[in-house]
Amino acid sequence: MHNMLIAQSGGPSPAINASLAGALARAMASDEINRVFGALNGLEGLLKRQIIDLGAQIETVKDFDLLTHTPAMALGSCRFKLPRQANDIYHQVLQIFKDYQVGYFFYIGGNDSMDTADRLSAFFKAQGADIKCIGIPKTVDNDLVHTDHTPGFGSAARFVAASFSEIMIDSSVYATPSVTIVEVMGRNAGWLTASSVLARAHGFTGPHLIYLPEVPFDPAAFLKKVDEKLACETNVLVAVSEGVRLADGSYVNKAGTGKVDGFGHRALGGVAAVLEAMVCDNLHGGKLKTRSVEPSVLQRVGMHLASGTDLDEARQVGAVAVDAALAGHTGMMVGIQRVSNNPYLVRTELVPLSAVANHERTVPLSWICDDGTNVTEEMVQYLRPLFRGETHMFFEDGLPHFFKLDKTRLVQPQDL
Repeated sequence: MHNMLIAQSGGPSPAINASLAGALARAMASDEINRVFGALNGLEGLLKRQIIDLGAQIETVKDFDLLTHTPAMALGSCRFKLPRQANDIYHQVLQIFKDYQVGYFFYIGGNDSMDTADRLSAFFKAQGADIKCIGIPKTVDNDLVHTDHTPGFGSAARFVAASFSEIMIDSSVYATPSVTIVEVMGRNAGWLTASSVLARAHGFTGPHLIYLPEVPFDPAAFLKKVDEKLACETNVLVAVSEGVRLADGSYVNKAGTGKVDGFGHRALGGVAAVLEAMVCDNLHGGKLKTRSVEPSVLQRVGMHLASGTDLDEARQVGAVAVDAALAGHTGMMVGIQRVSNNPYLVRTELVPLSAVANHERTVPLSWICDDGTNVTEEMVQYLRPLFRGETHMFFEDGLPHFFKLDKTRLVQPQDL
């Protein structure tokens, strides 16, 4: 009988701990898995042997429910990129797995995490090691291929749509003409920004303009559109992806932050402020009330607005991953495929990690209006089911109560 090890990687999401809870619940109910370990801070923590016994800390139904409704990553994360060619690091990971008698490895994360799981799976096979590797998807960007959507996206998108509704109400308090520009996460894929369209429910007209990174951004056309909207709307609300680019491929926020993460991704942010300055400098003689808003990390940790559908699917994906490993599968990711919109039905399927890693799913151009300032009804129909379902938050002394692991109780091989 083998032990199981699970880890989290990449950017946080509102549903990644729900997938962790689903995997743990299924594993702890299995007679084929001995102990369930967690690596702190992904592969970085694994290489440092920062491993805890999850089965000793998550035992009751309330523990699992608290974990499900806790944002970000209970185990911690990292931005660690494996070398393309197998080297000492690969052998070090294999030795650690042998020392801890690990036969099942699960990595919860986005595109880069699926790449890591894929490389380890291939290496273990080449070494003749019987270690099943399964990827569990998550990302608020919704940019993984071979899955209809990614756990975490529905909750983040719901937060975005709700925030736009509230900002629209706030901006309409005064009769003074105004422009509010809200920056939404999304480097190359505009799914999260597109979700702002659902703020138009219940009689709201905003956001009035939506700009995604899939379409080149034209500053002159932007200013013209804003001016046109001001002719018929007192308060104009604009949604813009952090990663919008000019026709030459450069970011609209050319300055950026100058920082890159462990995977070489440039840190973005500040495009809303750039557009705010653009409006101030060119429209209404600089006297137009203009504001930029950057929700930043709140988009990916807003558990109070989490989608019940999203959390349920996240737990299911975690459980299916364990079932897949126990059935002998390896080198696979659990994908979600939509069966129908109304009624909303989905099914899970296994997808080769090699088909997911290093690929990116962007918004289809057919779901973006011709002038690049809006999305189509197809996008609305795609998004709407992912928002539904309420969640049960736990409160203590008037504040949300979240699950917290004791990360000081490390397990040593001699303790097994």
